[in-house]
Amino acid sequence: MLLNVSYNDKKITKKIDEAVGKPLSIKERFAMGGIGSPKLYITEASIDIYNLLVLDNSTNTCNVEIRPNGIIVRFRSRLETFALIIPYYKLNVYKGDIGIYSIYMDHYFIKVRSDTKAIQKFFRKLLNHRADNLPTNLEDL
Repeated sequence: MLLNVSYNDKKITKKIDEAVGKPLSIKERFAMGGIGSPKLYITEASIDIYNLLVLDNSTNTCNVEIRPNGIIVRFRSRLETFALIIPYYKLNVYKGDIGIYSIYMDHYFIKVRSDTKAIQKFFRKLLNHRADNLPTNLEDL
């Protein structure tokens, strides 16, 4: 779901916490070596997100936060902050062209440049955390 998170609204916070879980504790953050991504440069996006990004002339960047049951992709447009809330069971991450990662959920997608080792290390950490926290499939039983 795509939400405007510019303002502190309890309803939106509750909706986010139900979808992807509450933020990780300080102890868990240190154990993981951080839960936030470096600055990610957006190369392409779905039409809903692109329509928000095209409103201003700034460089299109985003960041990703790891939560217990999903991720939050945040980006800015004008003076507003938007978040794409993605539970792990809906998350698809693809390594496409050289140096491009694609993050998909339903009909939303964001493609980001991965031209540094730090970004590649973060996506590896994200995929490992997702594998550990996905619900069990019936085929696995």
